[in-house]
Amino acid sequence: MRIAFYAPLKPPDSDRPSGDRTMARLLIRALRSAGHEVDLASRMRSRDGAGDPERQARLAALGARLAARYVAAVRAGRRPAPDAWFTYHLYYKAPDWIGPAVADALGIPYAVAEVSVAAKRAGGPWDIGHRGTLAALARADLAVGLNSRDAAKVEPALGPGGRYERLRPFLEPGEPEPRDAARAQVGGELGLPADEPWLLAVGMMRPGAKAASYGVLGDALARVPDRRWRLLVAGDGPVRPEVEAALAPFGDRVRWAGAVDPARLARLYAAADLLVWPAIQEAYGMALLEAQAAGLPVLAGAAGGVPDIVRDGTTGLLVPEGDAAAFAAALRALLDDPDRRRAMGGAARRTVLAEHTLAGAAATLDVWLRAAVERRRTA
Repeated sequence: MRIAFYAPLKPPDSDRPSGDRTMARLLIRALRSAGHEVDLASRMRSRDGAGDPERQARLAALGARLAARYVAAVRAGRRPAPDAWFTYHLYYKAPDWIGPAVADALGIPYAVAEVSVAAKRAGGPWDIGHRGTLAALARADLAVGLNSRDAAKVEPALGPGGRYERLRPFLEPGEPEPRDAARAQVGGELGLPADEPWLLAVGMMRPGAKAASYGVLGDALARVPDRRWRLLVAGDGPVRPEVEAALAPFGDRVRWAGAVDPARLARLYAAADLLVWPAIQEAYGMALLEAQAAGLPVLAGAAGGVPDIVRDGTTGLLVPEGDAAAFAAALRALLDDPDRRRAMGGAARRTVLAEHTLAGAAATLDVWLRAAVERRRTA
């Protein structure tokens, strides 16, 4: 089948790294590995972060024009006709103003993945985006949930023919770099003592939830001054001064890796002893999944869909979101028990290979999409 793919929050070929971009690319790879042709239908970003109704109305109008242009191109033979439309990640700040109109005009299934509904936005500054998201869900033939906590609000918003399916976040796990070699290289580059536990935090330094996560991490670390640890920070962004201030009390116990490419990040995962991330308002956290694929245990806040990918007590530990005291207590327990950390790391790698692979996602998505096409054809 030919699938038109669209990501209204951020196009998959964006040059700004993020977990959102990573998952969009993984979905495209999964669809292609299942034998489908995938076309990027649009690069329009529909996000309105300020709650500006006028901007949302302009974006909705632009989306309608782009949808009409797309349909005209298909009907004129200038663009290949898709068998289905697939939109990744829509919510009130970034609704899909293109896909439902195209799917209606061409009579094809409309599928969405990672969609959330926030009823409290009705009637407020994002009312237009909220209603746009509800309209998209009402048209959806298939809604794929990557975060189990979204299901209770998303499933009831589907139309009579819509199906809701759960898909675990996934990746294509490679073979981790040998730990000793990775540790020797990273330790040499950053001046880290090999005999102390290395904690790793991975997160872009953006305002809001990411900055808040770094703040909670700093608060938690301040509660374990009597334990041996070093912190590696992978990430950069506009609020780096704020993050540096939050971690400044720890002096040379912190090492700054900056923004890193995937190969460098894989080496950090292989070298570290524990991934630490408070996960404030995290949907699920691709870094948490990547770390576990490399055999690195995780300590995180139990936000959003994080419990879908971190098995509390088995592949890591989860604490209440934003609770620095609980985070510190769990960190102290894991710092004191290296055998438990290693056992969790091994369990994390095995769990990812069993439940979170691109190959498994590809096969599952193929079944769901073909069923959606058949339902639309016979309706």
